[in-house]
Amino acid sequence: MKNSRDGKSYSTNLAYTPPEFLRTGRVIPESVIYSYGTVLLDLLSGKHIPPSHALDLIRGKNILLLMDSSLEGQYANEDASKLVDLASKCLQFESRDRPNIKYLLSSVGPLQNQKEVASHVFMGITKATSVLPTICSPLRKACTGMDLSAVHDILLKTGYKDDEGAENELSFQEWTQQVQEMLNTKKFGDIAFRDKDFKTAIDYYSKLVAMMSTPSATVFVRRSFSYLMNGQAELALRDAMQAQVCMPEWPTAFYLQALALSKLGMETDAQDMLNDGATFEAKKQNGWRS
Repeated sequence: MKNSRDGKSYSTNLAYTPPEFLRTGRVIPESVIYSYGTVLLDLLSGKHIPPSHALDLIRGKNILLLMDSSLEGQYANEDASKLVDLASKCLQFESRDRPNIKYLLSSVGPLQNQKEVASHVFMGITKATSVLPTICSPLRKACTGMDLSAVHDILLKTGYKDDEGAENELSFQEWTQQVQEMLNTKKFGDIAFRDKDFKTAIDYYSKLVAMMSTPSATVFVRRSFSYLMNGQAELALRDAMQAQVCMPEWPTAFYLQALALSKLGMETDAQDMLNDGATFEAKKQNGWRS
């Protein structure tokens, strides 16, 4: 949202969707407050209750019906009432009736009466020692070393083979003028990308994104890299995140985010993305072996 100029760059599970987004397709800062309310209700109840139904329970003072039975005895009823009341304020249909961030902080802060501990300690779960994957693919190595020339070569060689079903989808479509136009746009974008004409590649890939009924993770990654080479790291990060939305466990999406974050000076976050990408890469390799 922060990086979106038109307020339209927003992905969400429909169960958490703010009413104004369903009505207008746009989001505002108050939309985040609404989503926070749904998450707060999930935490309190242990299940997802449709916001409208939850508000009916709250109005009927059936607060205990909302609470997760496994939490029984671990909280004061007064605290539970305050959190449920806060959730109901966040879930108001009209955005102007919802509280702001400062109000949330001032309401939740006093309710924290236990010291901060790791979640697995708090819940009494034995946590296995995590071992960082040792796999170091050519793409991870290139991204770690910020070798953009090598990254470009790898993206070219990989092509679109990681897009699940993308090529099959096109082959079964009716060959209309619109489909042909889309294929030509993709072709010209790919040629510009190959020739390192990244500004032109951005133009064609942007047209392609608007034309495609099913988003392509590879197109987002290629446009992300093009933005990066064009000195637009924030836009590069946004596209790499969109690629992850398309394919949540695709290592390439994580590695491109790492590149963009590094360009933005966020080295710790960049390292986290490199580690996440390597984890999914190792998972993929282990899947093949088994």
